[in-house]
Amino acid sequence: MILVNGKPASSVRVSDRGLQYGDGLFETLAVVHGQCLRLDRHLARLASGCLALEIPALDETELKSDLRTVSHGVARGVVKIIITRGVGARGYRTSSTATPTRIVSSHPWPPFPPPNRTEGIALRVCRTRLSINTRLAGLKHLNRLEQVLAVNEIDDPRFSEGLMLDTEGIVVEGTMSNLFYVVAGRLQTPELSRCGVHGIIRAEILDWARSHLDEPVELTRDKPETVLESEECFVCNSLIGIWPVREIETRKIPLGPMTENIRSDLEAAKVIAAD
Repeated sequence: MILVNGKPASSVRVSDRGLQYGDGLFETLAVVHGQCLRLDRHLARLASGCLALEIPALDETELKSDLRTVSHGVARGVVKIIITRGVGARGYRTSSTATPTRIVSSHPWPPFPPPNRTEGIALRVCRTRLSINTRLAGLKHLNRLEQVLAVNEIDDPRFSEGLMLDTEGIVVEGTMSNLFYVVAGRLQTPELSRCGVHGIIRAEILDWARSHLDEPVELTRDKPETVLESEECFVCNSLIGIWPVREIETRKIPLGPMTENIRSDLEAAKVIAAD
C-alpha cells in the first residue's frame, strides 16, 4: 500500500523536489503485529531532519494516521516514510510557499538469511567514499548515490554488507547500517559529525551502554586497521537488528559476548525484532 499525502496513489508530480533534487528525508521502520517499532525515535529524527533542511514542520497527527493505515494487519513488514520539500519550480532555490509531500508505504519483510543473525556476516571495504559535509551529517536524507555505488561494488555473495570510509579514509558506517566494535574491552562506534547517519538502533545501543557498561561508548575516528584488529564487531539498523561481523575482507573477527548481550537485551525490550 502507498499513500501520498494521505490518499492511495502510486506516483508524484514530475516537478516534486524529491524527484528533481533528492530534496527530502526518509525513515524505514520495522512493523511487528501492526506496530511500528521505535516510532517515537523515528518521528523525532524525521522532525529534526526537517528542521535542519528547513522543510516545514510535519503534521504528526496526519503522519500517524497514515502509519496506522499502512501497517494495519501486518504481522511483520516494513514501512517507509518519505518527506520531500514538495512541488517547486525549476532551479535549486526553494520557495517558502512549497507544501511538503508525504509518502508512506508498506512492504514485505526482507528475506534476510537467518545465519546472518547467529553466525555473523562478512564485510567488504567499499571503494566509494562518503563525502564530508557537517551540515548534512547525521541526516537520513534522500541523496543516497554514494550508497548505491557502494552496494553495486559488492558482487561476491559471501559479503552481506559493505564498510564505508570517508574521503580521508576514516571508518564511518556500513552501506545500510551503523558499526560498533570492541577494542581493549571497550565498545566503540564511529563519530558522525562529518558524515554518516544517526541510526535509530545506534541510539538505542548508546542508551543501553549508559546503563550497562562502566565506561561510555567511545566515539572514534579510526582507520580500517583498528576495526580489523577488534575483539568483536557488529552492524545494526532498524530492520536487521544486530548482525555480528565474523570477517572483514579476509580478516577473521571473533564472535563475542558483548554483541550477544546487547542483541538479547534489545530483543527482549522489543526494540528490535527477534527471529
